[in-house]
Amino acid sequence: MAKTIRLTVGQAIARFMEAQKVERDGKTQPFFGGVLGILGHGNVGGLGQALLEEKERIPFIQGRNEQGMAHIAVGYARMKNRLGCMAVTTSIGPGAANLVTAAGTATVNHLPLLLLPSDSFATRRSGSVLQQIENVQSYDITTNDTLRPISRYWDRINRPEQLPIALMTAMATLIDPARTGAVTLALPQDVQGEAYDYPTSFFRERVWRIPRTRADEDSLKEAAEIIRNSKRPLIIAGGGTVYSDACKELTTFIEHTGIPVSSTQAAKGAVAYEHELNVGPMGSIGLRFANGLAHDADVIIGIGTRYTDFTSASNTMFQNPDVKFVNLNVAAFDVYKEAATPVLGDARESITALDKALEGWRVPEDYYREVVKTANETRAEIDHQIQHVDGVEALGQKEVIGIVNEFAGPQDVVVNAAGSMPGDLHKLWKPGSPLGYSVEYGYSCMGYEIPASLGMKIADPSREIFTFIGDGSFLMYHQDVLTAIQEHKKIILIVVDNNGFGSIDSLSHQIGSQGFETKFCVKGADGLEDHNKPLQIDFAKILEGYGVTAYTAKNADELREDLKKAVDSDEITAVCVKVDEVMRDNSADAWWDVETPEVAHLESSQKANEQYLETRDTKQKLYL
Repeated sequence: MAKTIRLTVGQAIARFMEAQKVERDGKTQPFFGGVLGILGHGNVGGLGQALLEEKERIPFIQGRNEQGMAHIAVGYARMKNRLGCMAVTTSIGPGAANLVTAAGTATVNHLPLLLLPSDSFATRRSGSVLQQIENVQSYDITTNDTLRPISRYWDRINRPEQLPIALMTAMATLIDPARTGAVTLALPQDVQGEAYDYPTSFFRERVWRIPRTRADEDSLKEAAEIIRNSKRPLIIAGGGTVYSDACKELTTFIEHTGIPVSSTQAAKGAVAYEHELNVGPMGSIGLRFANGLAHDADVIIGIGTRYTDFTSASNTMFQNPDVKFVNLNVAAFDVYKEAATPVLGDARESITALDKALEGWRVPEDYYREVVKTANETRAEIDHQIQHVDGVEALGQKEVIGIVNEFAGPQDVVVNAAGSMPGDLHKLWKPGSPLGYSVEYGYSCMGYEIPASLGMKIADPSREIFTFIGDGSFLMYHQDVLTAIQEHKKIILIVVDNNGFGSIDSLSHQIGSQGFETKFCVKGADGLEDHNKPLQIDFAKILEGYGVTAYTAKNADELREDLKKAVDSDEITAVCVKVDEVMRDNSADAWWDVETPEVAHLESSQKANEQYLETRDTKQKLYL
């Protein structure tokens, strides 16, 4: 008879997690870095008890909010380059519902995240329980069903013997480069504590190999033929380039062929900033130099990108009427986008194979010279934009980015997610390494910044983490500074105050909505914003209340002094800085599709709609 061990479901989950490892390119490492949780109704006596028993073998981190805990785990997975994962346990009901936002962040960005929300009693013997939503359609529908649409794999464990298949499927999903994202195993409260005789083989050390799928040879030949016949090809490097650890191979490829490379947010740093063929950021939050090449390109080579609206300028970027697309992607869903010639497979392996297929071929010499000139112009523009604007007393946001960048070493990380800063960082930050730039712009989730930075620090304590967070995002979520203190993890916060939702304020003016309700102001007697009475928020005092050392910088000299103190410190430190109002510039020379009303009584909205329709109807197209 097979050997068995009697464990509760909670204990079996903990034992299983401890035994899982991953291997890629001959390097093996533990997969689960720990569990984050708030122990409450539903898990305190089940999974919580099991984690107490296993506390010497699997780290547990107490969180402040379930969304924040999951974002810590997302940041951890990002810094581990998807070769590591954390799990999150929550109580029934509101605790589980709080996971939805971060689950979306994980799934959109293809980052592994294991969610273990508690659920209602499977037996139903206790009747309706605290925090349970009763759905009149079925007793089998609970809060956790809200996680179904944004989970790559979702299951509910109603019996202990269901656990082995569910956990094995969860692991197969988490380590799959094409499918990874949020995985949810809903755990009824009573089932967590139920025991079962599990085979001991279920808990053996198991090494999961991260696959490097090879592309079809005929697809590679077709792609190579298209590129050989091109005169003005351009590479768009996306996040899959970094996840595949293909940055070295990409650099070799562009040096062999002379093809220029631009990047999305997720791949910034994949090719060295100073490289002569790195033409910089592109898209509606890029710079006009790479965008100019994209307008005229006859072949677009997308590597690990999904062509979001920012990258494609809402399908107005590629204006050559004969443009063709070649996509290298591990995900079939993305590889066929833009009616591309598909090269389905691992980015690193596909780049290497394509390089071999194009051996001896290079772009025309006049195009190569144009590309090198463009890359130089890009870097000159970046240096210009981060300088202080003459005649302006306040610090500018672009200037702040440039100053902070001075203090970042080659392996250090910049983190951001929402507002106007992702665009400015995409344009202006000079990353020192592929994992040194981590702006979450797949979901652009406000509140991601601080917890994700903490997860990155847990994953790699050797890196300094510079976290930009706007006043709007800070007010939405900042409590995990306490978790950083609790866990002795240092991050450097740069709190940038522009008195409101600066990005949306400028966008609102652009589309004729006059900045309606985008500033942080006291309301007048008429119930409308009084722009002469801005809300006075002392962000440094808020942070000091948590125990964070916080500075307020009023000018460039003070900012540099405070940043030096922050770098020299061994604990979480914040630098708060007031900046001038953010206004959208036209340095991208690109469009972003934001709908305007067909009928309006405001002249500003009417004019915006006229401009919108002109651009949409003359430039936007589908590539079929």
